[in-house]
Amino acid sequence: MKIYTKTGDKGTTSLIYGQRVAKNDLRVEAYGTCDETNSMIGLALSHLFNENFQGKEIIDTIYHKIQTNLFHVGAELATPKGKEVKWTLVTSDIDDMEKQIDAWNELLPELTNFILPGGHPAGAAFHVARTTARRAERCAVSLGEEVNPLVLAYLNRLSDLLFVTARYVNHELGLKEQTLHERRS
Repeated sequence: MKIYTKTGDKGTTSLIYGQRVAKNDLRVEAYGTCDETNSMIGLALSHLFNENFQGKEIIDTIYHKIQTNLFHVGAELATPKGKEVKWTLVTSDIDDMEKQIDAWNELLPELTNFILPGGHPAGAAFHVARTTARRAERCAVSLGEEVNPLVLAYLNRLSDLLFVTARYVNHELGLKEQTLHERRS
């Protein structure tokens, strides 16, 4: 398979089923931002590669499923209105994230103020992934009624999970969260 096709050289790309659209089409922006989120999750996970803490294996397992699901979300967003969607989310995908959010949140200090994104490189990368997931959600919302409500819920919950994951990773690696009113020393 060739990596380059030259079919996008004039600023268009193909959706699933072959419909050509401009590369700045909102649908392309939505699935492209899902891809960006997926890549940032990969970067965050790579920062954990040499770390040794108890939750690393479960993070790998959870995010393998999430990265796979993000491809499904992207495929759904790349499917034109009225065409059959080949991959879809199910409610349990969202339920699984909620259960993990609740489990990790119980292990974390209570939030009493806004925290500054940062900490360990993995924690910081999970924070960036959270912001790209929020942007993907905004793009998907802009598509209107064409979007499966489960896609919107999935992206929303994913950003919540990414936030809690960043906090969990930083906590497990012994890094103190900085709040808006604290200064770094």
